[in-house]
Amino acid sequence: MTINSNNTNSPRVALVTGAGRNIGRAIALTLARQGLAVVVNVRTSVAEGQAVVDELLALGQPAMLCVADVTDAIAVKAMMAQVTERFGRLDVLVNNAAIRREAPLADMTAEDWRGTLAVVLDGAFHCTQAALPMLQNAQNGAVINIGGMTAHTGAMNRIHVVTAKAGLVGFTRALAHDLAPYQVTVNCVSPGMIDTVRQGGSASAQPQHHKQHQPLLGRRGTAQEVADSVAWLASAQARFVTGQVIHMNGGTYLGP
Repeated sequence: MTINSNNTNSPRVALVTGAGRNIGRAIALTLARQGLAVVVNVRTSVAEGQAVVDELLALGQPAMLCVADVTDAIAVKAMMAQVTERFGRLDVLVNNAAIRREAPLADMTAEDWRGTLAVVLDGAFHCTQAALPMLQNAQNGAVINIGGMTAHTGAMNRIHVVTAKAGLVGFTRALAHDLAPYQVTVNCVSPGMIDTVRQGGSASAQPQHHKQHQPLLGRRGTAQEVADSVAWLASAQARFVTGQVIHMNGGTYLGP
């Protein structure tokens, strides 16, 4: 398997984890519209993931589906080997996979706690580490982590989610230092109050904090608006932006 990321004749390649629906799907489609080949990762939602790949192919962009559990280091390494075999490069890594369930502390199991941190934090670590050789050889590489507003505001019944997303901010800032010598930028997009369809076992249907907050702009954001910010961070226009948290919440949270 040859890494040929310096081949200017081949399109830039992005991998988006958890890309079967909602924000992940929007990111994959938006990056494809910018001319990138896109690797769609899902854990179990194979039909959804393939549907996204079909949409990408319909746009005329190269795409592939990689089914892998990001908490499994061996599976992630195998996924990156598939990317290397197919494209020979990886320029943009979007760590989007997450679990956002809710549970009171008294009812939370160790499995609930560990499972959430494993997907959000271990997943980002495994994917970034496995992608490191390709990212180091990329021209204008980028790692974009998808955080969350409650990492900054806190939220009831979300100790595991808030802790995981807050850890992702620290991961972003530390990784920005490690990858700067290779001109790879690392940033975190932190969405809040986004209008998405919540289904399956990865998210609560109606988060408690949604009942307590109201965006200043008087509406919820869209997955497309989050995807647009990710696409900008992946573009040539954002090459001097690294180690930052970009808040996307319509003014619900006015933090640093």
